[in-house]
Amino acid sequence: MVNVKFYLDKADKSKHFPIHLVLRQKDVQVKVSTGEKVLKKDWDAKSQNVKETEYTHKSINKFLTFLKQEVEKHFASAPHSQFTDVKVKEKILSLVNSRRHNTDVSMVCEDAPEYQKMQKIKFLDLFAGAGGFSEGFLQAEYGNKFYDFRLGSDINENCELTHLARYNYQLGMDAEFLRQDITEPDFIDNLLKKVKSQTIDVVCGGPPCQSFSLAGKRKKFDKKDDLFAHYLNVIKMLRPKYFVMENVKGILTKEAGKIKEMILQEIRSIIDLKEFHQLIYFVANLKKSRSENQFILDCYLQRLNFEKAIDKELDTIRETYIQNIENKFRVLAPKIADYKTSKTDINFATIRHGFNMLKRAKELAYIRKKVIQEKNHNDLDNDFFAPKFDDFLVSIEPNNIIEEIHNSFQKLNPSDLFRNEIADIILALEIYNYSFDECVQDLTEIANNQKSVDELNEILAQIRLYNIDQPFVALASNYGVPQNRERVLFIGCRKDQKLIKTVPATVSPNEKVTVFEALYDLDFIGNDDEKYNYESIDLKAKYNGTTEQMKALLKKRSIDGKPNAKSGLTYAEWSKKGRLNGRFSNAKNPFYVRNSEELENVLTHVVAPLQNHKTSKQNNDVVKRLDVILNAGNYNEAKEELKRIGLTSEKRNYNVLKAEGPSSTIMTIPDDYVHYASPRALTVREMARLQSFDDSFVFQGKRSTGGNKRKFEVPQFTLVGNAVPPLMARAVALEILKNID
Repeated sequence: MVNVKFYLDKADKSKHFPIHLVLRQKDVQVKVSTGEKVLKKDWDAKSQNVKETEYTHKSINKFLTFLKQEVEKHFASAPHSQFTDVKVKEKILSLVNSRRHNTDVSMVCEDAPEYQKMQKIKFLDLFAGAGGFSEGFLQAEYGNKFYDFRLGSDINENCELTHLARYNYQLGMDAEFLRQDITEPDFIDNLLKKVKSQTIDVVCGGPPCQSFSLAGKRKKFDKKDDLFAHYLNVIKMLRPKYFVMENVKGILTKEAGKIKEMILQEIRSIIDLKEFHQLIYFVANLKKSRSENQFILDCYLQRLNFEKAIDKELDTIRETYIQNIENKFRVLAPKIADYKTSKTDINFATIRHGFNMLKRAKELAYIRKKVIQEKNHNDLDNDFFAPKFDDFLVSIEPNNIIEEIHNSFQKLNPSDLFRNEIADIILALEIYNYSFDECVQDLTEIANNQKSVDELNEILAQIRLYNIDQPFVALASNYGVPQNRERVLFIGCRKDQKLIKTVPATVSPNEKVTVFEALYDLDFIGNDDEKYNYESIDLKAKYNGTTEQMKALLKKRSIDGKPNAKSGLTYAEWSKKGRLNGRFSNAKNPFYVRNSEELENVLTHVVAPLQNHKTSKQNNDVVKRLDVILNAGNYNEAKEELKRIGLTSEKRNYNVLKAEGPSSTIMTIPDDYVHYASPRALTVREMARLQSFDDSFVFQGKRSTGGNKRKFEVPQFTLVGNAVPPLMARAVALEILKNID
């Protein structure tokens, strides 16, 4: 049994006593300084702890406990050949020195000299989560250009904690973080305050995509469905040269493709306000040159002015627009019905009240947002409550209000003499709810009749701020990620920039990174275990009989996954070395904290080479079940055997990883996956490897959560599973660097 204790060595000139660790085990005896010093009065020799009279007692005691546990675990699991004075001392000193480096190093935000001469491309990461986009963008360099990270944003506390730990504390950057719901009215104001007067070149982000997913049930009125619109509001305000919006593949087919077309329509509706006067002038001239449809052309002019206004000014213009239509109806009403009918008929009431509701569209939108939040908070789905909530939400949508007004006009059965005037009112209401792109489609038809469509097209080319091709499906494994994760990318290109239609793959189908390449060097962990140091793997002992076959899976590669036998590294070596191009030479060692309070006190940081490598505590039945599934090769094949031995499970599926190929899409629940060689679930670090995060990227806060807490908390496993794979983001970032002017 190893005996680990602490004692005070000789005092220094300031009468502080260094705390030393002494280890005794049979013929091994090691003494190592912990790097901590205390006054003698603050040391409790009996408990071997620092007393509360020393204000840093909590952080020092936490570190001493960590050191003792690591030494004891080392002796419990390491081969006997490692039990030498020199090797044990090296292990302890590595932990002591890593912590000392993080505590003593002076972090600076200045770039290394070679970067100061290069061009900085400033970017923001919205819906940032763990920071997959951020990591990939910081890895990308091309020519004399590299990325300067200015701000990340998300609504969750653990996203912020992980961001601050990685980019501010570890890498020494001055990137800001905005923790706020993007749908809140003052989000853009707060964003602009943090960005200050800086010009942002690129914006990236992936609005939460659960409601678009093909994997689960699609809910009506999911609060996440309209977040892309708020994302585009940021684009309109910042006018970046490029923006990237990522989502799941299901968005392409949602609502029979209508969602995708709506997104493209909204992107193409972002206008250049500096040139917008040309379109207003053109429509005004159309109105002058036509004797008919004056009212409708005036409606188009008013609707186009929505694009220039914001906040209260926009509310006023919208209300005035509806008021003008209502005034036309008031003139028409006495012609189609007598006074008594106009005051008592339900159809007249519906029309009048519909106008009132449209004038209060902002207030109804706020109510709609709150109801959707409550619906999601209470998990209303597949019950008797959900349809009633959905019916109410439908009833207050502008489209539905306009439809009810239209139906009421038809039920009035007016004379043919007034049908054109009624048709104008209905069209005017529809124009009110048009996107800019829908307005343009109608105006193009009118211009075509006037033989001025060429002039209109020339104007449109100047006022459309962004060009975009069709969204494309990016397969993560095509970019060196050991995972077959499909994501849809929308890349918007400002009109003065080159159009990007796709992102070329970096590896061919037969060059893809395998699960074995990603995880083999981490497979030294047992059940209910946690490791803070790398350990050597004896492939011959582990894969007796198939050693050469497994070794053949290991390839030397470039950063992007392309095989490179001459100067490349293995995927595992890249993960350990890091892919940030040596740019952050002053970076601190990987560390872990539980919360923001610990983050602010660097002495409480748990500093160690390997982080997030912890397994769950699984009982014997679970281990046996996973062993049966692993040996069978997949869950379905194992079900009969599991039933025979009484180890059936309620879980719908277990995914057995295959060593020789990329993994399936990594989700947020680790128990859904079975390690390719061991009957256990994956650790956070292993899932991060499959996502292509460097080992130095530490996921902070809680490791996992369950039940209803999953709605509100974003623990480590969720951070990993929801992230954009950094190597895929790197490929996107590199393509933008190649084209950006």
